[in-house]
Amino acid sequence: MKASKKPYLKGKTIFIISLIVIAVTAVTVWLTGINYKRALTSNFYISLSIIGTLLFAFMTYGLYKGLGLQDDFPNYRNYTKGSLFNYQAPGGFDSTDTDVGDGLSGLIVSILLWIVMSILILVAMLLLEAIFWFSLFIIIMMLYWVFFRALRQVFKHANSTSDNFTKAVAYSLSYTFLYLGWIFGIVFLTEII
Repeated sequence: MKASKKPYLKGKTIFIISLIVIAVTAVTVWLTGINYKRALTSNFYISLSIIGTLLFAFMTYGLYKGLGLQDDFPNYRNYTKGSLFNYQAPGGFDSTDTDVGDGLSGLIVSILLWIVMSILILVAMLLLEAIFWFSLFIIIMMLYWVFFRALRQVFKHANSTSDNFTKAVAYSLSYTFLYLGWIFGIVFLTEII
């Protein structure tokens, strides 16, 4: 008789499922709130309830089936501190006086300065956009790591809960309470304060 191989979920799959849950939650809260003027805390309660229900169902299924997690997170450990921005600017930056005078030559120089400054502002905006997208990438990677690590803590019990529905539900309920209970508490405190 062959030994059964333990099924594994990849970290990317977990992250994609998490993004789908977030999108479904946002669309559901928006669609159910079109005709109602609900308070922000009510929307939080509805969102957290949907996320909690889906998280509970996913963890119960995974624990009952004995799923494990496979870490396929990209390795960024080769990065050395200070290698990204290694340029040292000498001294400070002093702007020059832009008084170009009156007359035709002053008009032409003013137009040229206007074009140069417009190009510099455009380049600055492009750099800020790149910084924004880089920051968004870092936030997404952090969320991936948090989701993966949190679910890995749950699925380490998969061996003991495999084919035991009651135990799987108990573990899923406790971890759902731990992961979402404190958020419900914060929303409740903001409502009563």
